[in-house]
Amino acid sequence: MTRQLITRGAWCASVLVAMLGLADAQAEPQKGRAKKMTVEAGKEVSLEYTLRLDDSTVVDTNVGQDPLTYTQGQQQIIPGLESALTGMAVGESKNVTVAPKDGYGDVNPKAFQEIPKANIPSEALKVGTQLQGKDSSGRIVRPRVSAVNKETVVLDFNHPLAGKTLHFDVKVVDIK
Repeated sequence: MTRQLITRGAWCASVLVAMLGLADAQAEPQKGRAKKMTVEAGKEVSLEYTLRLDDSTVVDTNVGQDPLTYTQGQQQIIPGLESALTGMAVGESKNVTVAPKDGYGDVNPKAFQEIPKANIPSEALKVGTQLQGKDSSGRIVRPRVSAVNKETVVLDFNHPLAGKTLHFDVKVVDIK
């Protein structure tokens, strides 16, 4: 009888060891497979990008330079791009087209102001010249000369990319 107990005990122990080994073997692949981190709210994301317009003109790029780093969900980049990046993983690339309403908005006709020509330096009296000044609240503004008339100058206070469809080539470089 003692012999049967030892044999049964040994058999139970070997079954237990085998089960533990099987459990370890099943857990092992999951240890090696860390969940891929993706772009989601609150994550610090680093991007490489190139921004083009409809005519393929490159407006801006940071390829070969420091990445753009922002916090997802904090509205630090334009809404259309931020939305398109959600769910991307490190190393993933994507082409993103952003309509004006999800980028810098449509051109606002109320953002044009006509001022006396004498208020503008003579060297800046060319269409397209970017000026810098302060508004009544002390905030820095950067209007562009939109038109030069006989007595006045029309300044455009819209963002330079307002009304434009934006085409981004983006690559997620890091997520923290």
